[in-house]
Amino acid sequence: MSFALAFTATRPVERWAEIADAAEALVAGEADAIANMANVAALIWEAIPDLNWAGFYRFDGSELVLGPFQGKAACIRIALDKGVCGAAARLRASQRVDDVLAFPGHIACDAASRSELVVPIVTQDRLIGVLDLDSPLPSRFTPDDQAGAEALVARIALSLTGQTDPE
Repeated sequence: MSFALAFTATRPVERWAEIADAAEALVAGEADAIANMANVAALIWEAIPDLNWAGFYRFDGSELVLGPFQGKAACIRIALDKGVCGAAARLRASQRVDDVLAFPGHIACDAASRSELVVPIVTQDRLIGVLDLDSPLPSRFTPDDQAGAEALVARIALSLTGQTDPE
């Protein structure tokens, strides 16, 4: 089965709202976290312009491990004290970086990346992983992109745990 998705909004706030609605529909009732991450990564890749990587890193209890994504091959494991993804996971706070080359400890999985947005996925006070978006354009991500990505993660976080009902 395939989904025909059409995004009509041009402003980031409305575009992210469309993405969140579509993502919620895609993951509805599906308990497999990997399948849900794969579909959401593909959805973001299709909907957000000027990305060169979109995907997930899963937290295994000690470090981030590569999950489903769209883009070039990526770093498999990231320590919580390394890079933008590690900072987002460790601090449990989104990281919006206009110039990754100026970020101390940045991990260059793709040398073309110039800006990055990473949103931690936390549910029931448990770190699940991070949503990572990279762009070849400096300052690609706006506060509206950050708010939209955070709202998306909040809506689908439970579906990324392997559960469908809160405990």
